[in-house]
Parts: sequence; C-alpha cells; structure tokens
Amino acid sequence: MRSMNLVDSWVQTTYSTFKQPIPCKSFIGFICRPGIKPGFPRSKNPISSLSLSAIIAEEEPKIDAAAAAAKPPPFNFNAYVAEKANFVNKALDDAVPVRSPPMIHEAMRYSLLAGGKRVRPMLCIAACEVVGGHQSAVVPAACAVEMIHTMSLIHDDLPCMDDDDLRRGKPTNHVVYGEDVAVLAGDSLLAFAFEFMATATEGVAPSRVLAAVGELAKAIGAEGLVAGQVVDLSCTGNNTNVGLDTLEFIHIHKTAALLEASVVLGAILGGGSPDQVEKLRTFARKIGLLFQVVDDILDVTKSSEELGKTAGKDLAVDKTTYPKLLGIEKAMEFAEKLNEEAKEQLSDFDRDKRAPLVALADYIAHRQN
Repeated sequence: MRSMNLVDSWVQTTYSTFKQPIPCKSFIGFICRPGIKPGFPRSKNPISSLSLSAIIAEEEPKIDAAAAAAKPPPFNFNAYVAEKANFVNKALDDAVPVRSPPMIHEAMRYSLLAGGKRVRPMLCIAACEVVGGHQSAVVPAACAVEMIHTMSLIHDDLPCMDDDDLRRGKPTNHVVYGEDVAVLAGDSLLAFAFEFMATATEGVAPSRVLAAVGELAKAIGAEGLVAGQVVDLSCTGNNTNVGLDTLEFIHIHKTAALLEASVVLGAILGGGSPDQVEKLRTFARKIGLLFQVVDDILDVTKSSEELGKTAGKDLAVDKTTYPKLLGIEKAMEFAEKLNEEAKEQLSDFDRDKRAPLVALADYIAHRQN
C-alpha cells in the first residue's frame, strides 16, 4: 500500500509538469483511462526490471568493497613473530661476532643464537611502539635483555644450580664448553649487554638511556632475578613450608623481573609518560608471573621433545610449583586470570598499537613449549 501511494504521488507530479488535468485519482485509473496518451519521451533502449536489478546488483559489491577497505585487517601474530624474531636474530648475530679469544665468543654465540622464542625482545619492541616510539630506539635494549636472559639460562643449567644438560633442544653450554667456560660466557654476556645498550642506543635522550640502564640492573640483581634464584635454591628439596606467597616471590623475581624490565625499557626509551610506563609495568609483571605458571604446567604435561628441555625436572628435584600447590586445573584457572588482568592494563592504549602486546600475552598463556 505504501508503494502504491508513492506511485500515485509520482503521477500527480508528472501531470502537473505537463499542465494537464488529472482525470483520475490513482495510478491504476490513470493507465487504464481510454484516450489518455501521456507525452513521456520514449527511450530507444527502455530499462527493463531485469536491467534495473543488474544495476543494483553491480553497485552492491562496490559498497561492500569500500566498507571492507575501510576496516583495518586483523592483526597477524604469526607474521609479526616471524618478522621480529628474524630481525632480533640478525641484530644479535651482528652484535656478538667472533673475536679474540675465539673460544669465549663462540661459547657466547652458541647459547645466544641457539634459537628460542625471543619473547623478551619482542615485548621490548612492542612496548616502545605502543607509546609512539620507533623500533630503532630499542634495538640495543632488546638485544641486551636477550643477552641477559641467555646468561641466566647458562648459569641456571650449571651442575651447581639446576644441573641440566638440555636447553632449546641442544646440549647445554657447560656440556659443550665445560663449566669454567660456561660461567665466563654467561658473565661476558651480562657485561656486554650493558655496554651494548649504553653505547649503541641512538636518538634517545641520555636521561632516558640512564633510566633504562638502572631499570635493567635492578631487575637482575639482588632485588630481582638473583633474589628469586637464591630463594628458589633454598626451597628446592626442602619445601615443606613453601606456600603461595613464597612461590610468588620466587617467580616474580626470578622470571617476571626480566620480562617486566623488557617492557619497561621499551616504554622508557620509546618516550612513554610516567603513567604509561607504570601501566605497562603492571601488565608485564602479570604476564611474567603468567609465564612461570604456564612453565610449571608444561613441565608436568609435556615431553622433553616437545619442550626442548628436560621435562618433569621440577618433580624430580621436589621443587614447589603451582600445579603442586594448586593442582593442574586451578593452576590453569590462575593463568587465565593473570592473562585477563594483564590485558586490562592496555585498555587506554591505541587499539592497533596494543595488538602485539595483547597477542603476546595470549601466546604466553597458551604456548605449548
């Protein structure tokens, strides 16, 4: 009925145009009245209803294509990881060439370039970019945190520490080069990390570089990684009184501290405000603890081949873990809670710029090795 009223209105308007009296009140009456031959110009190629439908159909894809073009493509995490990992690997390779004496440099490179997920450098770069900085500002810092992480793995695997002979699917450093050289390789990576960050960082205010150096030093010293390692050693095999508070202290310091520093360094060197730095610090601390909770779960649910390191080691040395205190199911729930709380800290950042950090948090939560 509505469409017929519109047509009737059209008829009235058309007749007014030609200044003819309208002998009927409806379109049906108009077209059926004998003797009326409206003087409409005739088209040599009249448009049929089929042609009209074709025109409409042709326009619809154009509209859909325009809408699709306006919508940003979804974040491709796999492509991002591949790109950043290749970039970081090359930067590390260039940063630590073989010099004299060759043995120590070869030992450093053996563990540094043995693969790995490169999560910490990626977090450093992503944090820099989320506050509006450019990747070039944090390349030395991203390399530095990976050098220090590698140092911690070399030392952690020593017989006097965790006594492990498999790391990243390869024999550990001391198995290949001996304990003495392994200790020195770790020491050299630690020292060179600070040298490289202090001397190779460009385009950043000296005050920010200094703040970043201080942040990293604190994260790995007696108030950070070392503190966690010491308490962990004292509790291994003697964990009758180890509760959740002590376990959290161990992992906040031993594991989360360097992850936190990776993100905070990126935010500082990228030009982040104090408020942005603190939000990213909280985000990083939560995903740092999340990383260890997931590590504990994988240790009892995956094989050595899947992990690239010795599986079941925590149970063998009677180490307190989250699955041991909470059970597997509750540990998984705790991990998911940490992931959600971490991502909440990113809500005030640009959606596209925060996408890598969100994806990295999800990756840490759901990784399989």
